[in-house]
Formats: sequence, structure tokens, C-alpha cells
Amino acid sequence: MVRAVVCRALGAPETLRLEEFPSRAVKPGEVRVAIRAAGLNFPDVLMAAGEYQLKPELPFTPGMEAAGDVTEVGAEASGVSVGDKVIVKMRHGAFTDEAVVTPTQLTPMPSTFDYAEAATYLAGHGTAYHALIDRGRVMPGEVLLVHGAGGGVGLAAVEIGKMLGATVIATASSDEKLAIAKSRGADHLVRYDREPFRDAVKRITDGRGADVVFDPVGGEVFENSMRCIAWGARLLVIGFTGGIGSAKTNLLLIKGASVLGVRAGEAVRKNPALGEVRLKALLQWAEEGKLRPNISHRLPLQDYAKAMRLLIDRKAIGRVALVME
Repeated sequence: MVRAVVCRALGAPETLRLEEFPSRAVKPGEVRVAIRAAGLNFPDVLMAAGEYQLKPELPFTPGMEAAGDVTEVGAEASGVSVGDKVIVKMRHGAFTDEAVVTPTQLTPMPSTFDYAEAATYLAGHGTAYHALIDRGRVMPGEVLLVHGAGGGVGLAAVEIGKMLGATVIATASSDEKLAIAKSRGADHLVRYDREPFRDAVKRITDGRGADVVFDPVGGEVFENSMRCIAWGARLLVIGFTGGIGSAKTNLLLIKGASVLGVRAGEAVRKNPALGEVRLKALLQWAEEGKLRPNISHRLPLQDYAKAMRLLIDRKAIGRVALVME
């Protein structure tokens, strides 16, 4: 029997249930993967609550990414073999012991990663890559302001921004989160509750402001970001964990600034070539030891609600993984 977290009614994490199902047969062109770890992302929480742009038909299993071992390869499925260690990319369905997918959903695991690291890599770092490289076009020497730098995508943005040669200002809600951001390359650290970040950015940049803002928080954070930007700044809208902000068009006009929406997955669905370049770079950087997810919590599958609460309560530093026993 295969265990899976099932959403039968939209709501809080506690409304989900861990259920058991028989393994289903592998059809031609499909592959069976024994899932060893699954990564949690904030869209998983939103999807289960019915608040995400993708609204799967009920019932469904949350989870966008996982890692494990190929245990069966169906007829007509090419490019994969039994025993391969793989990352599994899904729109939902990862919170389970076993997944039947197509080879196009699989990516070889970096040899430098364990299963939990592999299962928490591509969504967060892929979003940061798309934001900073495809959308923000960060250049060496620019000032990058990263909000929510203790979170999964924020911490990934700190790492990649530093790799790109930017001066990285990291903001977060605790010293512990900022310490991790510093270890991943942040040049300047700002705690929200100790100094208004807009004042800190102006102080750090001698009044010039940030060239690029990476914002997964939204709300007032987005609105105040418009008041500490440089000429020609790019504000990258990653998410809205803190609410949906309003753009002051006069501030954008005065600074010649741009607001850019970031949807890494949708961008690849619209233009698959973007995904190929991104994936190649991310896997290479992982093999070279330049990038690695920071996993603050590894919990068993049955603790899925507790794991999702860590994201809601912003207690995670970097990533949270469900590990199959």
C-alpha cells in the first residue's frame, strides 16, 4: 500500500488526511519512483486552501517536488533506468511514498545532494534563477535587496545574487535567519523590527537605493520597497506571504522603475528553452558545490501538517522536507 497526503476539502493543513492506496500499474511511457523525500513550498499551503492560481480538482495530493529512486520503467519510457536517483518535478502530488510519472518529469539528482536536498532544490533555486537572471537581469556591482531572506526562495536569491556579483542586502525577522543568510553570502543584514528597511537601504547605499528588489513577501514590504530604489530599479514580485501590495505609480515613474511578475514554472511552460538553460546551470552549480539548499526541518510524512505550519508561521529557515521512512 502507498501512503499519500490527500486534500478532500479546501482548508488549513489540519484538514488534510494521510491515506493508503494500492500501487497503480505503470502504463507505457511511464515510470515508477519510490519517493524518499518531498520538499514543501508555500504554494502547497495556498493550493490546499484554494488560494493558489492553480486549483486542482478535488481530491488531490499536494507537493510540487520530490526525490527518490526509479523502481520500474514502463514500455516506451526512454532515458531512465531502474535504480536511477532522480528529482521529480510535479505541479502537485509529491507528498506520497510513490509516484508514477513520465520521464520528462525527472531530473538526475546532483551527486553532492542527499534526497532531502534534492527534493528542495529546483523549485526555490529555480524561482530565484528566473527572477534574478531572466527577469531582473542582475549585473555585477548592482545592489540587490532580498526580502524574506530566511525563507526558501529568499535564501536561494541571496546565494545566486552573490554568485552574480551583486551586493546583497538581506532582510529577515530574526538574528538566526540573518546568520544563515550571511553564511550564504549576504553583505548587509537588516532585521525588520530593529530598523525600517527603507532607512537601512538608504544608509547602506549612501542614499542611492537598491537596483533590484526580490520580494516574496508583498504587502507593506512591497510598498516600502518603492521608497528605497535607485533609478531604473527592477522590483521582482515573487509572492505575497505578507499580503498583496499596491503599486504607487508616481514612485515608479519618478525612478524609471519596473515591476516584474515572476512565475518560474509558467515561464517554462510558455518557453521550454528557458527551462533547459536554467536546469543545466542549476545542476552544474550544484555539482560544483556552489549552491545547496538549507534545510532547517526534516519531518516524517505523517507530520505533513506540522511541516506546513512551519511555513505558515515562518519558523523555517530555508527549506522544510518530508522524509519517507
